Amino acid sequence: MPDILEGYRKQKEYLICVDSDGCAMDTMDSKHITCFGPCLIPVWGLSPWEQKIRRRWDEINLYTMTRGINRFKGLAMILAEIDRTYKAVPDVDAFVRWTGEAPELSNQAVKAQWELTGKEIFRQALEWSEEVNRKIGAMPEDAKCAFDGVREALKAAHETADVAVVSSANKKAVEEEWQRQGLMEYVDVVLSQDSGSKSACINALLKKGYCPDHVLMVGDAPGDCEAAADNGVYYYPILVKHEEMSWRRFPGEALERLVRGTYGGAWQEQMVKVVRGALFYFIRRKMGKLAQENTGSRFKWKKPSDLCIMKAVIKAA
Repeated sequence: MPDILEGYRKQKEYLICVDSDGCAMDTMDSKHITCFGPCLIPVWGLSPWEQKIRRRWDEINLYTMTRGINRFKGLAMILAEIDRTYKAVPDVDAFVRWTGEAPELSNQAVKAQWELTGKEIFRQALEWSEEVNRKIGAMPEDAKCAFDGVREALKAAHETADVAVVSSANKKAVEEEWQRQGLMEYVDVVLSQDSGSKSACINALLKKGYCPDHVLMVGDAPGDCEAAADNGVYYYPILVKHEEMSWRRFPGEALERLVRGTYGGAWQEQMVKVVRGALFYFIRRKMGKLAQENTGSRFKWKKPSDLCIMKAVIKAA
């Protein structure tokens, strides 16, 4: 864990951990569609298959249950598929193993692995990641905004709890985006990809003296839920395409329950079901739209329960 936690001190009895892209910031789709996917193509020479590979990148990172995965884990997944389907990717197995075993997945970590092994795939991964960061930095400011309701929710949370950003994104980008949106005044610490996995970050924060049942992870993806479960802390979902509603309801429901001691049990179980149900619904709708665009045919669900699913999810939330 980096030096930033060595100087961090618990100030309140409660802790709220918040993801960034796709959770607090409305940046997830735009970053993947305009930065992450396109930067793959020149680094690995994938022009003949660009459209298919970019579409597959978006599926992995936005439209499947791996939504929100660390960039290097997502890269390992798609490079393995490229190696099987389109062209050979030398040492892809070594890269896949590294992403599954390394305690930290960041530019610094991939650079160190390149210097250690001399394998070209690690140099390429670093080149790709640095170009992604450059392109994200060049995105227009109006493409990097917080969801409505986030500022008010964080302000309410900070009156009661310490607030930590726990993100797998680039730290510099997170801090700049949150600062421009006026959110950093409600944040006590920022932990990002160079701090380790989200699970490791929550674990390190717990060692500062928080009781697990006084800690709540706020996120939009299954990985956020899993990081909370790994550490025995609570989880609150920011529902895909219903982010504002999720944030508006946070102070009066999630935060209040956390402080009252009624967040656990049936309520927490329902929140876990809600995030998976909402994401599954979104994936079905999105993939159906893509299928219709790709084939020109009308896409039909086997079970005509889409609206009922979402109504139930929103009601439960």
